[in-house]
Amino acid sequence: MANKGFEKFIKPEMKGAKKKEAIRQDKRKAKAEARAAGEEARRKKWEQQRGIDSDGRKQMADNRNGLNKKDSRYKTQDTRTNNPSSRNTFQKNNSKVSQKFSSEEKSKNLSSETSNHKIENEVMPLNKFISHSGICGRREAAIFIKQGLVTVNGDIIYEPGFKVRGNEDVKYKGKRIFIQRNLVYILVNKPKDFITTAKDPEGRKTVLDLIKGATPERVYPVGRLDRNTTGVLLMTNDGELAQKLTHPSFQIKKIYEVKLDKPLIKQDFDAITNGINLEDGFIKADSVAYVDAKNKSVVGIEIHSGRNRIVRRLFEHLGYDVKNLDRVLFANLTKKNVDRGHWRFLNEKEIRLLKYMNQSFAKKK
Repeated sequence: MANKGFEKFIKPEMKGAKKKEAIRQDKRKAKAEARAAGEEARRKKWEQQRGIDSDGRKQMADNRNGLNKKDSRYKTQDTRTNNPSSRNTFQKNNSKVSQKFSSEEKSKNLSSETSNHKIENEVMPLNKFISHSGICGRREAAIFIKQGLVTVNGDIIYEPGFKVRGNEDVKYKGKRIFIQRNLVYILVNKPKDFITTAKDPEGRKTVLDLIKGATPERVYPVGRLDRNTTGVLLMTNDGELAQKLTHPSFQIKKIYEVKLDKPLIKQDFDAITNGINLEDGFIKADSVAYVDAKNKSVVGIEIHSGRNRIVRRLFEHLGYDVKNLDRVLFANLTKKNVDRGHWRFLNEKEIRLLKYMNQSFAKKK
């Protein structure tokens, strides 16, 4: 967009807590990749030492040099003899190794399939429990525990490694927390003529039609957009997060691009900035800017209020007809790389920032 003053709200420069969190996430990602690479290298070395192929089978050597003499499981009394008992012993040991490798592969695949916080009565350290509740990472959780901010069944716990099963009364800053399971977060670039409800008795198209087949979980939109309003819409089954993002006390930042039927004059520009009394009370924008200095009928407006049709009503009160209304930012989520009518899942970094309720996407006090 041409106006730099408006671009800074759409693509704000990372600073403060947001920048630190981004650095932490990058470090965690690098460590995870290094661990994965190390595990893969150790697995390949283990296979090479034992002559095991991708199917987990022992490759029989053509001669006695094919045996791994460093492993006592493959040693026999005399490989040059045709003694049946020696061959049976070797085959039995080889079978055990193949079964062990196969079981390890199965357990590895099973763990990857159930890694989405499906934890049932698992004994785990307290900092891991807090991490799976979505508040923060394990390292930050350990710090919070040592600061005395966490209680288990009414007792303050200062040891991050304190074991819990998940059925205890665990509280962080006095508020009970739970392990989150099967949570889904979907960002939709809503087009026109779709209503923001789960079902419509009149049979009109809903935003759920846009994500049909995306997940077996039941998700719902966070907040609402008018039928003719387009742009960023978050859908999830995380009720706690949805409540925070829509509650007036959190004052979540929203940015809209508004196309008017005529140029916005300076007097009305100032009125929006200073505040206007509508039928349901006083309202003022946090920031207003012309998207294009040569076309003053296209305006960017930052606002935190969640009142019904507030942007349209604000401009209509001043005598303007809103031709197009597009939400370009909601709680630091943008429609970048998401075409109109399409969707994508949020990544871990975006989910973590939302759960932190980072102040970079809330109204500055």
